[in-house]
Amino acid sequence: MSCTAVEVIKKLFIMGVMATINQEIDFDTAALVAAEFGVDAEELPPEVDPTLIPEIEHNPADMKLRPPVVTVMGHVDHGKTSLLDVIRKTHVTAQEAGGITQHIGAYQVSINNKKIVFLDTPGHEAFTAMRARGAQVTDIAVLVVAADDGVMPQTIEAINHAKSAGVPIVVAINKMDKPGANADRVIQELMNYELVPENYGGQTIMVKVSAKKQTGIEDLLEHIILVAEMEELKANPNSAARGVIIEAQLDKGRGPVATVLVQNGTLRVGDSIVAGTTHGKVRAMINDRGDSVKKAGPSVPVEVLGLNDVPAAGDILAALDEKLAKSIAEHRLDKQRTQLIRSKKVSLDDLFQRIQEGSIKDLNIVIKADVQGSIEALSGALLALNKNDEVRVNIVHSGVGAVNESDIMLASAANALIIAFNVRPDNNARRLADSENIDIRIYRVIYDAIGDVKAAMSGMLAPKYKEVIQGKVEIRKVMKFSKALVAGSYVLEGKIYNNSKIRILRDNIEIFDGAIDSLRRFKDEVKEVSAGYECGISIVDFKDFREGDIIEAYKMEEIETSIADANREAEARHAAEGKQ
Repeated sequence: MSCTAVEVIKKLFIMGVMATINQEIDFDTAALVAAEFGVDAEELPPEVDPTLIPEIEHNPADMKLRPPVVTVMGHVDHGKTSLLDVIRKTHVTAQEAGGITQHIGAYQVSINNKKIVFLDTPGHEAFTAMRARGAQVTDIAVLVVAADDGVMPQTIEAINHAKSAGVPIVVAINKMDKPGANADRVIQELMNYELVPENYGGQTIMVKVSAKKQTGIEDLLEHIILVAEMEELKANPNSAARGVIIEAQLDKGRGPVATVLVQNGTLRVGDSIVAGTTHGKVRAMINDRGDSVKKAGPSVPVEVLGLNDVPAAGDILAALDEKLAKSIAEHRLDKQRTQLIRSKKVSLDDLFQRIQEGSIKDLNIVIKADVQGSIEALSGALLALNKNDEVRVNIVHSGVGAVNESDIMLASAANALIIAFNVRPDNNARRLADSENIDIRIYRVIYDAIGDVKAAMSGMLAPKYKEVIQGKVEIRKVMKFSKALVAGSYVLEGKIYNNSKIRILRDNIEIFDGAIDSLRRFKDEVKEVSAGYECGISIVDFKDFREGDIIEAYKMEEIETSIADANREAEARHAAEGKQ
């Protein structure tokens, strides 16, 4: 413009705009000022969003056939994981708490030299978001319906997810071996939801199977391959990788671990990646069988190590230039922080105002879990309890990993309850929780957590027992004898008793809860062992010891209820019964 900044500021001042040299002004004002100096101002083209991943245009000639991604969906306990067990010849259900799938699992299997990728989604109602995510990344949905149970709420929900995602549905009518099995009734019920079998003139393939008797499995797989061939699923294996985060967790030894389903291109060790607000370089990749792999092509599920933080499940993963990946992640993080600051200001002000007014009782909750999917499911299920104006659930914080000191401080400041799902508080957190009187509830099955919060909200939950930690023991050597497997252990703190209840922690995640079978010092059976001493421990129904595992000894102590508390409890129960 061939004029000084002082002249521009002066002109702005005359126009009534108080601006400094470093201040931004809108285009209309800038155009008016420029016109005063005889210059035409043109508006800049809109800036490219720095948080967006660049799109890749694929040449149709480069597109190759890829394996289908099949999501197994359906109601809880209709046999989804058992069916996958038979297909994969492994036993996932044995490791699941209460036999319920609580995470998304991704597995690749080979049938007649053709590969199929299976996603196993949880059937419990709390996992709606995880099932929706499963439907969105899939090519074919296998809907499992129990022949003795029929169409249930989560069956209907699964049908809706698959339809909204626009994927073909193959129905597996399971449990045909049961006495009350009635496939015709199931088919009739499914027809009400526009799933008409082929022999009735419809388009839906329905296969009768029994996971227990292992019948009809080959027929089901052949139909899946047939549907996949009709769909002509293609991807470009030679482009930069694009995929989706199926699940993510924080592993003590390996750091952030993300289960990724590659959708296009090939992901290689050493690639710079971005996923949501996280970035990093692929240090290692592990396939569903636990083997390290150097690359993963389209429709291959792998665990990826090397991200700087735990991404959110459902985030898109992309392999990019290192600087671009870091830039996108940082811009997204800044955007998220800005939104968090804004939302926190509003919610905290509102929260304290309502508490002071006494118009609402707030049940503040901090959630810590082993994986992102569990946090998502728990948050959704707990917030769904906000159906009355008397008590309101607020999720003040959620995160992956063990309960730590900052979680306790946050819970103390917000007067919150901590729900730990499949994780434990560390030593410092436990001590701080005791001194701050913070209630930490530990769960392994999701509907136990939901049930307890629901009961507490209705005023019907009266804690009769509290957990008292007696001691902490480290397994230092695993010894095999002809009659038993013994954990050679060292008592780190407190005492362990031969009648203690125990739980085994691996990387602060609970893997077993049970009782002591035998407690010995040298060859002698003893009643207790104190801190600083070694001992040998065998445990009822548990053999999967590892060196470094922690055994936590505890007992349940009855809480004395005062007459006033008992009266309040009775009044609350009568009031709840009256409402019902």
